Amino acid sequence: MVKVRDKVRSPCVSVCALNDDDICIGCQRTGDEILRWSSMTDDERREVLKSVAEREEKFQI
Repeated sequence: MVKVRDKVRSPCVSVCALNDDDICIGCQRTGDEILRWSSMTDDERREVLKSVAEREEKFQI
């Protein structure tokens, strides 16, 4: 049985606005990733978090 605290948490930081590339400026997820988050498995969520980390690295100034 998976406990709530064991689930992969959303990277949402309550700064919700999509840029021209459909990427949220707050959490770096795509609009599709945000919409599908609640129905994703934890493995899918981990993959999204890897993509988020890559996007954050790419857009750092």
